[in-house]
Amino acid sequence: MKFKTIAISDTLTVRELDLTELTQAYPVISQLRTHLSLAEYLALAGEMKANAYQVLCLFEGEQIVAYAGFARGVNLYYGRHVWVYDLVTDQAKRGRGYGRVLLSYVEDLARDNSLECIALSSRFIMKDAHWFYENAMNYDKIGYVFKKDLQGTQN
Repeated sequence: MKFKTIAISDTLTVRELDLTELTQAYPVISQLRTHLSLAEYLALAGEMKANAYQVLCLFEGEQIVAYAGFARGVNLYYGRHVWVYDLVTDQAKRGRGYGRVLLSYVEDLARDNSLECIALSSRFIMKDAHWFYENAMNYDKIGYVFKKDLQGTQN
């Protein structure tokens, strides 16, 4: 999905990062993905980008203040959709509407590409994020996501 750089105001811009720019997003994405070192993030994000992962960032001047990582997908339950893997606003910049701006651009991108929906998951402890998705962005809570770690386990 193609995205054009969008100037929101004199100081705010939304633009897509390419592979060579991912390092500058690490200070923000690491606030959500605290378990990843810079090297792990770059390796995984690089592999994901090879499989359609896109990164949109909201810039305030030259500083990244919010990060959205997503990919187009297709399956039997969502149809043609966008899956948002990562959405985070810099902790020092929260409460200013930056997450709403960035997620709205992902939604617009999905609409422009005739996709049927946008979906994401959120951990149980992220109560503020749940409020944001349901009340500020009008998302429906439709189920649970289940996970089983396979490292070191056997059936």
